[in-house]
Amino acid sequence: MFFGEFEYRIDEKGRVPIPPKFRNELKEGVVLTPGVEKCITAYPLPEWKKLADTLTSGSVTQGKLRRLNRAIFATAFSVDIDNQGRIALPIPLRQHAGIEDEVVIAGDNNYFELWNHEQWETEKAISQEQVWQIIESLERHQ
Repeated sequence: MFFGEFEYRIDEKGRVPIPPKFRNELKEGVVLTPGVEKCITAYPLPEWKKLADTLTSGSVTQGKLRRLNRAIFATAFSVDIDNQGRIALPIPLRQHAGIEDEVVIAGDNNYFELWNHEQWETEKAISQEQVWQIIESLERHQ
């Protein structure tokens, strides 16, 4: 489980440290994808495989499935953690997320996200503002 918020600087080679408490979950590798909200989403390899199985077993037409596969899999990158606990962030993903020098790594249960610092502050404020409304709506549906 990934939780917490961590701030790091990206080195000149585009590498960022992974929080030490996350590293054990990532020994098999990490898959990075463009996040919906202009971030980078990072999945441990076993979680990525579960997601891939879910996406490819859905009941959608073949045309929609091909589009879904292109959108998800063609833009994903498989990376490994180096001996210093860092991952290299591919340039297309950094551009997508607007990440240059600083990055915020935010735990998100079974995956984590990498954010541009300013965008993270905005997203965090929106999420905090809406969290209790969302929790209350969940409670009503149980």
